[in-house]
Amino acid sequence: MVTIVATIMIMVAYFLVLYGVVGFIQDKKFFSTAPKENLAVIPDQKERFRGAHVIGWIIEIIAVLIFLGAAVLGIWDGVRNDFSYLQFFGRFLFMLYVMELYDIIFFDWILLCNSNFFPHFYPELKGVVGPHMFGYNMKSHILHFIIYIPVCAVIAGICMLIAAL
Repeated sequence: MVTIVATIMIMVAYFLVLYGVVGFIQDKKFFSTAPKENLAVIPDQKERFRGAHVIGWIIEIIAVLIFLGAAVLGIWDGVRNDFSYLQFFGRFLFMLYVMELYDIIFFDWILLCNSNFFPHFYPELKGVVGPHMFGYNMKSHILHFIIYIPVCAVIAGICMLIAAL
């Protein structure tokens, strides 16, 4: 149950990161993973309204705190329940794989390809985004699925060291 709660926390935090940057900070330097076609039509702009950047950065801070809270919850519960290395590894691999699937399904398929989320903030994207864009970052997603294995191995090792204290 804790793994599910921590995973949901990560998904909420991940959305807040996107929302804070796209909706309020609106600085293209944070859009490095966006499709090139989108970056080409998104203008460089100042604050949408006074205080927009401050709101965006507050959202980003909250997102980071939720990410950290999910990690602390996962580690604390594992230490409290005397998790083995493999249990920690499995917990964090599950959390990261679900986060990646959430990115693919929710961010890429729903928000980018089948909603008005991005054109709401950037009207220039109307007609640019759509279902044809799905899979533009497939190599990146595959790389993440591979990289998460050694990352989770390291995290599980750190968790075991924490548990030994």
